[in-house]
Amino acid sequence: MTLPSTHPLVAGRAAASPLVRALRGDRPEHTPVWFMRQAGRSLPEYRELRQGTTMLEACLDPALVAEITAQPVRRHGVDAGILFSDIVVPLLLAGVDVTIEPGVGPVFAKPVTTATDVAELPRLGVTGDRGDFDRALDVVRSAVAASLELLGDVPLIGFAGAPFTLAAYMVDGRPSRDHLAARRLMIADPEVWHALMAWAADAAGLFLRAQVLAGASAVQLFDSWAGSLPRERYAAHCAPASARAFEHVADLDVPRIHFGTHTGHLLEAMHGVGATAMGIDVTVPLDEAAARLPGVPLQGNIDPAVLGAPWEAIEAHVRDVVRRGRAAPAHVVNLGHGVPPDADPTVLTRIVELVHEL
Repeated sequence: MTLPSTHPLVAGRAAASPLVRALRGDRPEHTPVWFMRQAGRSLPEYRELRQGTTMLEACLDPALVAEITAQPVRRHGVDAGILFSDIVVPLLLAGVDVTIEPGVGPVFAKPVTTATDVAELPRLGVTGDRGDFDRALDVVRSAVAASLELLGDVPLIGFAGAPFTLAAYMVDGRPSRDHLAARRLMIADPEVWHALMAWAADAAGLFLRAQVLAGASAVQLFDSWAGSLPRERYAAHCAPASARAFEHVADLDVPRIHFGTHTGHLLEAMHGVGATAMGIDVTVPLDEAAARLPGVPLQGNIDPAVLGAPWEAIEAHVRDVVRRGRAAPAHVVNLGHGVPPDADPTVLTRIVELVHEL
């Protein structure tokens, strides 16, 4: 399927934007930069806007999503907006009983641990199926459209949680430090595990597809917890589902970024699921990642811990990241994880200015 004629990559200037060019392997006039979690708790205007609204309520309010998505673009001058949302939004829209508890994270009314639990998950449908889930995704399409109105020529990135991260939450029923229940299920009952992963892959993939067809110019699949897995187990029990998620947008000509934390041992396997660019966390220097992934555009990997250091230390680190990024065919500067809530917004703005100068 081709992108709609109204899509920013077709009708607008997004295709010539530094971000899209870099993600396609080009070296634009300046190195593009954006930050994971750039739209969020580090911005006072975000905190003011979110007063009296829960996280999931905010994610389902298109006007609010658009404003929050645009805030860091206005403040920092980053080269992309990323849609303000949460990885559990597609699960909620599908009909799963999930809430986000402040200070805790996603909490599910009923953990998914058996074949019966998986069979009782809501029906998602397939691409082109105008079922309940697809209709529920209209609120996401509206949020993308509203965001594009505020972003102008700045491209929008869509995102979703990777199947393992979604499944880890669903099996435990809440955040876990070691994801032991999910890891135990994949070994003890692989049939149930793979059925759950297929469901999570379709939820994530259809969520990505809705964002792209509504106007997102790139997508990123976040696997926050895959780093807890050995390489062989990831390849056998997780990579096929991540590939299935990406397949939902494989026929749409948009860059596909894959990112995980503490996943240095999984880079090759994670790239192999259908990613066209790789996000690199803080554990792997970019020149090493470039050697391991020849020809692959890279994204990353400023250490968020450095943001609280004196500017001299920040500048030296950013210059080193940009220098190492030159080993890749193209480079998008980002953090090696998300913006901490206590980060100084003026520091982020100075980093964007420095990267653009370099």
